[in-house]
Amino acid sequence: MYDVLIIGAGIEGTAIARRLSRYQLKIALLDKDNDVSMGATKANSAIVHGGYAEANAKLKGRVCYQGRRQYAQLDKELGFGFRETGSLVITYTEDDLPGLEAIKANGELNGLPDLSIIGHDEIMDLEPNINPDVKYALYCKGAGVCSPYEFAIALAENAIHNGVELFLESEVTGIDKLDDGFVVHTNGLDFKSKYIVNAAGLYGDKIDQMVNEPTFSIYPRSGEYILFARGTGLGMNTVVFTMPTKMGKGILVTSTYHDNLLMGPDAINENAKDVDRSTHVERLYEIYKAALNTYDKVDPNRFIRSFTGLRAVSSTDDFVIGPSATHGFINCAGIQSPGLTSAPAIADLVTEILEDQGLKLVPDESYDPFRKPIITRKTEMKPADYVHRHLDLPYDDPNKFICRCEQVTAGTVKDALERGIKVTTVDGVKRRTRASMGYCQGAFCRNRIRKMIDLTYGTAIEPLTDVQREGCERVTRQEFLDYLKEHDEPTEVDLARAQLEKASADTTPAD
Repeated sequence: MYDVLIIGAGIEGTAIARRLSRYQLKIALLDKDNDVSMGATKANSAIVHGGYAEANAKLKGRVCYQGRRQYAQLDKELGFGFRETGSLVITYTEDDLPGLEAIKANGELNGLPDLSIIGHDEIMDLEPNINPDVKYALYCKGAGVCSPYEFAIALAENAIHNGVELFLESEVTGIDKLDDGFVVHTNGLDFKSKYIVNAAGLYGDKIDQMVNEPTFSIYPRSGEYILFARGTGLGMNTVVFTMPTKMGKGILVTSTYHDNLLMGPDAINENAKDVDRSTHVERLYEIYKAALNTYDKVDPNRFIRSFTGLRAVSSTDDFVIGPSATHGFINCAGIQSPGLTSAPAIADLVTEILEDQGLKLVPDESYDPFRKPIITRKTEMKPADYVHRHLDLPYDDPNKFICRCEQVTAGTVKDALERGIKVTTVDGVKRRTRASMGYCQGAFCRNRIRKMIDLTYGTAIEPLTDVQREGCERVTRQEFLDYLKEHDEPTEVDLARAQLEKASADTTPAD
């Protein structure tokens, strides 16, 4: 009999598992997928939001800043990658100033101490490369960026280190109420537990209705993104938003934690939870054009990937966190933006709710909050000749390069594979090490990653990526460039490249 069983190993489930691992408890963490962080956690904006956008009347407004303020300490303990950059909500007209002031007032009501409205000159000092027509901005000093899947992986690894048991590929098929708890049926094992935490993302309503009458529904809202190659984000110092709408925070432009330029998302309400996560060139084009209005120093030829994220939107238009009608069954559902930022505070709240429900929390003196990072942010890359010399070393040499673009070694991959979570896919290694996240998107290193998994575990894995397994179609670089060529006037980058090519041709001797 487990004390607590958590359904869902995204950012909320892993944060709750790690938080509860401080105590003398027997805890199970279940997920239907083959790895942690496989839902909304692996495909989102990766922003640690300030906490000003959500109304104080809503739970998500009250917990966002409480989560954000924990990130620096959590990164010291877990080494997942967090960088405080600050954020700007920019406007171009005098008419938007009252709207900015209202957002600032709401943020202050949520407890934020670091908000200010700044004018054109201050904005350009912070972000010299954005649209110079900008007039005002709401500046939040403490906002930032992180790597969300690395965060969930770090939380899960540390939870396991502290005694939590992880069960992947364990889809919940039914739940029975017992006098002293529950029986949770999966496609494999059955589990008995005194308490259940429902952190099942898009399927939170389905899990809740296995034991309760319907009180909320979850529907997906899709958002597509464009990601550019490493280094393209270095021209951005902060996270830049436009004025929010009822559908979200608008198209943002930011550097990722690892210095890629990221644009998106749009927002489309979908009808089915199993919506196709393919991307669409028409939607990406609209995102790109909107983002260029903020930041036009973009070379579309450095496009490396498009992806779709699905947000779990509740019919209540708020987080659904609290005890259900069935004693011992706790909901943690409807966690859309700012769910990533709020996760540490949500874990605290769920812990308090469990204690109120009767769970005894006895501190475990052996609890260890620290986890060594697998990778750290690279600010400099090895020269090409160094990489070339290390490509053909034997696989048991930790200095052998597995991935050229991101310069990931065999030692790093082996470390990622030996941390308590069996990694059975190429993309599982990718999320932990960044191998195949570079310009070639795995064309060079995918088979090398498979070889490392085979050598480490003694079992071969299928060659499919997550996208191929799901049957998704992602817009490629060439498809995107072709669409731009068909629909756009030449950009400044295009004209500059053409001038360079012409100058080179003019100075090249004839045959």
